[in-house]
Amino acid sequence: MRKPIRIKFTDFWPTFLLDIHWYDNYFLNLLQKRFKLEFSDEPEVLIYSVFGTEHQNYSCFKIFYTGENIRPNFSECNFAFSFDHLGQENHYRLPWYVLNLKSPDSLVKKDLDIDAIIRSKTKFCNFIYSNETAHKRIQFFKRLSKYKPIDSAGMVLNNIGGPLKGYEDAKVQFIKDYKFTIAFENSEYPGYTTEKLIQPMLVHSIPIYWGNPVVHLDFNPKSFLNYYDFPDEEALIERIIELDQDDDLYRQYLLEPYYHNNQVNPLIEAEAILDQFEKIFKQIQS
Repeated sequence: MRKPIRIKFTDFWPTFLLDIHWYDNYFLNLLQKRFKLEFSDEPEVLIYSVFGTEHQNYSCFKIFYTGENIRPNFSECNFAFSFDHLGQENHYRLPWYVLNLKSPDSLVKKDLDIDAIIRSKTKFCNFIYSNETAHKRIQFFKRLSKYKPIDSAGMVLNNIGGPLKGYEDAKVQFIKDYKFTIAFENSEYPGYTTEKLIQPMLVHSIPIYWGNPVVHLDFNPKSFLNYYDFPDEEALIERIIELDQDDDLYRQYLLEPYYHNNQVNPLIEAEAILDQFEKIFKQIQS
């Protein structure tokens, strides 16, 4: 019989520690599939993030996780899960977009009615953001808006009568009628890919993506408009206009799989991540 793992979470985003989230978050749901956990203020394992410094009060085995564009500090943790492509034994690449999928195979394309999808795209492009300091995507919004109006449903540049109400499910529901979605990250870094790319993918709105210059390692760039595939923004905008005016070209993007060969990367599957925790817990309890 497995010995319970004494565990604690700290320094996560504010809602993470509310009761409703404490018992329903990615790591708990994942770990409880294989391990017996015991919540403790004297943990064997502390899993912490970037929204505080309480982790500094613990001397147990510490696992760092970030959904932000922040590097792991290995002088403070024993192991880290992050966006980075590090290739070292005390790190596992677990991008934030994985935690925003009900299952990694949610993005596997199966038996799509492409004609019906194209008919459903009755609107041009959307933009849903609340960060006023992300100047690159704001400037891109203004440049592309010279071709056609873009519906802005967030706090920034809102033009639909007020910000979209609700959380991520409401955002995905809003996106589904649009041919294109501006999917720019808050900042740029190799490996840094968030929900901004996968949300439009879930409803077959072609993302216009910027943020991770090596995004092609995770996703098939033929299935979306990858900023890094164009010599400049003018060329990217010309391609958007071309697709907007040619259903056959637009169809080609929709037919392309999001994942390479339409197969989930095994490293983001639950069993692979659980195997990594298995190694960690064996190390602790040996």
